[in-house]
Formats: sequence, structure tokens, C-alpha cells
Amino acid sequence: MRIAITGASGNAGTALLRTLHGKLASRPGSLELTGISRRLPDTSRAPYAAVAWHTLDIGLESDRSRLESALAGIDCVVHLAWQIQPNRDLDQLYRTNVTGTANVLEAARKAGVKQVVCASSVGAYSKAPKDRRSDESWPATGMAGSHYSRHKAAQEELLDRFAAAEPGIAVARLRPALIFQRGAGSEIGRYFLGPVIPRLLPGRLRIPLLPAPDDLIFQAVHADDVADAYWRVIDQRASGAFNIAAEPVLAPQELARILRARRILPIPMGLLHKLVGLAWQLHLVPTDSGWVEMAAGAPVMDTSRARRILGWEAKKSSVEAVLEVLEGIGTGEGVAPSPVLTPRQGMSSSQGISPSPGIPPRS
Repeated sequence: MRIAITGASGNAGTALLRTLHGKLASRPGSLELTGISRRLPDTSRAPYAAVAWHTLDIGLESDRSRLESALAGIDCVVHLAWQIQPNRDLDQLYRTNVTGTANVLEAARKAGVKQVVCASSVGAYSKAPKDRRSDESWPATGMAGSHYSRHKAAQEELLDRFAAAEPGIAVARLRPALIFQRGAGSEIGRYFLGPVIPRLLPGRLRIPLLPAPDDLIFQAVHADDVADAYWRVIDQRASGAFNIAAEPVLAPQELARILRARRILPIPMGLLHKLVGLAWQLHLVPTDSGWVEMAAGAPVMDTSRARRILGWEAKKSSVEAVLEVLEGIGTGEGVAPSPVLTPRQGMSSSQGISPSPGIPPRS
């Protein structure tokens, strides 16, 4: 099977390459891998070695012919490419995220690809109640105040139209929760906190007081578990949407345990929204308040369809995933061969697979 991955040097792409190389080790010659990215990683080092690489921008009209050439002879395209920065240039983000998805789908159609697997997100969903689980039938129409959510909803609409127009192509989409691994610590810290704040954080966070809204309830999943879900979709030629998240669901009480906070200071979600918006306007943080709106409205996903159809189960808990990325942010860890996941200067490189230390037991 010949598999092409857009965004192959990013957070999920790196984890997927690790998984696919593991499958190759047990089934030599069964897979041929193609990586597509805007910047070329160090192809002499794992997991980027033994991959045919194409450097191009999927959102550029001038690169469309190169994209079509890269997909020639491919059986399955896994579309992971996505941009969340620069947060202040929404035209550029739309070009990569929405126009880029349209270009990938058209190139896949022209190349005669038999399967398209796309990275959607919990952020594609419209606002949902937090007191019950939502399955894949919940509307994936986004939340107006978040550019990320709007773009994911637009991507979902493109996938719907493509699947209806191309019944001979298996079209699947994964809607993961927040995807974490240690090796993404530097990238996530840089994208969401900026260049300065992560340098001030210790490797193991411990705070006396956690200011958090009572309804700050979310899900997380380790990148390796997401990669396993992608592989199962590819291997089974599955189609449709799949919610992907680990347990437990994370509420402020669990987050306080992870951060070893002595107590929680409840603050209204509206106040947090205003504070983040002000910090963004003052250029103190690189992400706007739309991320708070999305966090407040995103559903608690029901993952039973992935378990039932794919046989998928997260091997790492959401707590382990959060611990890994917090430690990675504090220490500036990354994956040195990747220009996207590169460690902070002077910091260490990680494959994001080492175990996390434990947290205190539940009281």
C-alpha cells in the first residue's frame, strides 16, 4: 500500500510515521510512504527516513501541479496539514486550512486515490452541553467566535461534498481531542504561549492556586494513540467520522491534581475570555480569545464508534498525555529532525514516547 501524508513532519504526522515504520518492521515491503510538507525535515533520521519527501505548499495555486504529481500512484492520502499560526493573519490560515484541503481533495481525485483520511477535530463541532457525551452525529458546523473552529467546519463541508461526489473513494475523518506528546512541547508552548512564557515554566509545574472556570471541561489524547487510530482507519479502509479521545474527561479538579495545585479559584468563563482577548490585543500571547470560546463550547465526545468499528482504545490516559506535554513545554523538548517540532535552543530532543512520572493518587 502506498500512503501519502500531508503535514507529515508535524505533531500528528510524526507520530503516524513512527507507527507506520513499526508496521513496516513487522511487514517488510508492505508499505511505501510519501511525506508532504512545506519544510523538509532531516530525512536521515527517524521517523523521517525511508520516506519519499515532497516540499510544497498545499494552499498555493502555483504548487497544485506538484501536489498532483506527489499523489500519483498513491492508494491512500492522510491529510494532516494545518496551520494555527500566525494567528493574526486569517487569510493565510484560510489559504492553508480550507483552500489547502480543497486542493488536496482535487489532487486525490485526479490521481485516482482510493482512500482519503482527514484530520478534523473536536473543534469542528458546534457548541454542546458538557453534562453528557456527544457522538459523531452532533452538528460539525463550528463556533463562530473561533477561526480554528470555523475553518474545521469549512473543511468538514468540503469532505461532505467530496464524499457525495466520489462514492468510489473511501472518505474518513478523525475528530480528535487535544493531541499531546512530549516531543510537541516546544511547538505547543511557542504557538499558544509565545517565545518567553514557556522559558519561565519549570519542567514539573506546581502551583498553589489554579484559577479556572468550573466549566473548563475538555478531553485529551496522546499523539501515538491518534496515530494508531489513523492506522486502523487506513488498514480497514474505514469511512465516516470517528471521535478520538482518551479517558478520563478532564475537569478543573483533575487539572488541579496534575498541576499539584492546593485549591481551585473559580473564575467565570466570560472573564477568562476577556483576559485572553486583552492579552492577545497587547501582544502578550500569540492566540486570541476564540480558543477560550471553543474550549467552553466543545462537546465531551463519545468515542464508542471508534471502539466498535476500529477496535481502537487509547493506551495512554488523558492525564499521561497532559503530563507529557506540560513537561515538554517546561523543558522545551522537541523532535530535532523536524523544523516544526524543533526543540527550544539548547534544549533536548525527544520522540515523545518516554513514560511520564506519576501524579498523586486520588483523595
